[in-house]
Amino acid sequence: MRIALGISFFVLFFTLWGAVTFSGFVPKTFLADPITMVQDGWLLLTKFNFATDIGVTVWRVVGGFVLATVVAVPIGILMGAFKPIEALLEPMVSFARYLPASAFVPLLILWAGIGEMQKLLVIFIGSVFQIILMVAVSVSNTRRDLVEAAYTLGSTPGGVVRRVLIPANSPEIAEILRLVLGWAWTYVIVAELIGSSSGIGHMIIESQALMATGQMIFGIIVIGVIGLVSDFLFKMVNRRLFAWRLA
Repeated sequence: MRIALGISFFVLFFTLWGAVTFSGFVPKTFLADPITMVQDGWLLLTKFNFATDIGVTVWRVVGGFVLATVVAVPIGILMGAFKPIEALLEPMVSFARYLPASAFVPLLILWAGIGEMQKLLVIFIGSVFQIILMVAVSVSNTRRDLVEAAYTLGSTPGGVVRRVLIPANSPEIAEILRLVLGWAWTYVIVAELIGSSSGIGHMIIESQALMATGQMIFGIIVIGVIGLVSDFLFKMVNRRLFAWRLA
């Protein structure tokens, strides 16, 4: 039933899209119809090597997101576990997380050029502070009775972190990473719109110059499909890793 309802939404969406474009209500110059979009997408894949652009964008998202995760999760755990560290870092993290990653693009081009490092850093900056704060909040909300019981049994602060805080919050941390991965996709497209010679964002900006709305829409849909698949895979892995949480 759940799957059928999800599919029905997309059927309704494409039906309405076709109705407003085939009827001429919206000119095709401004919004390509679904058939034109599919044809343009097939042309991109078969003649313009769009599959390589997709692979480059996926690599950038994964690379920047993994870097952010490796840095942010330990810092977030420490902030949530130890009040002095939280007092030291929270003002800076709270300040930085409100800074839009897109605002750093011109500076990052100056600092790192227009190569891969610039794209990775945009995703890193856009993701790292969000993960830190969300993980810190999750860890700080750990049931106090579990922490107190560990100390009563003679555990050290490091032992509490390893044996109580991390296991208790691993499912929530995994869910946080799943959510932030979706945000990382918005950052990579912003990075690719400026100073890029490859990637989905580069294709979209080139198509905009040619008024090829079918190609632009196809690129946007590809991003959505990849995001949907990655979200599903993330949920599936989380369910397998933390099956005890669902019991």
